[in-house]
Amino acid sequence: MPQVYFLCTGNACRSQMAEGFTKKLLGSDWQIASAGIEAHGLNPLAVQVMAEKGIDISQQRSKVIDPDYLMHADLVVTLCGDARDRCPVTPPNVQHLHWPLPDPAQATGSEAEVLQAFREVRDAIEAKVRQLETASFTRQ
Repeated sequence: MPQVYFLCTGNACRSQMAEGFTKKLLGSDWQIASAGIEAHGLNPLAVQVMAEKGIDISQQRSKVIDPDYLMHADLVVTLCGDARDRCPVTPPNVQHLHWPLPDPAQATGSEAEVLQAFREVRDAIEAKVRQLETASFTRQ
């Protein structure tokens, strides 16, 4: 069973959405977790836009990186440059993907504009997770 770890700065938005999509789309065939360099708490707008897709992430919790889980992952996906640059070194057999997505929590403007930023990041994450459906990630 492939083990995947989604990482971003605060485990508040992007990595939480990626965890939610992966659990929904790839399900029980994968062991799935997310974490951050820091734990900033689950962003309520991330919960809201995921609910629009029929995915409930409201019970997920913001966590910091678990070194043991990281070292035993088959795939690590960083969703921002901060996580990519500050992620602990992994063994060479851990595959790494980098999805450089903007932080929707940094979006400014009206409520509608901020929600649109969250939706755009959510949809980009969904497309990338769907690509994982056809990929093969096993420890080498």
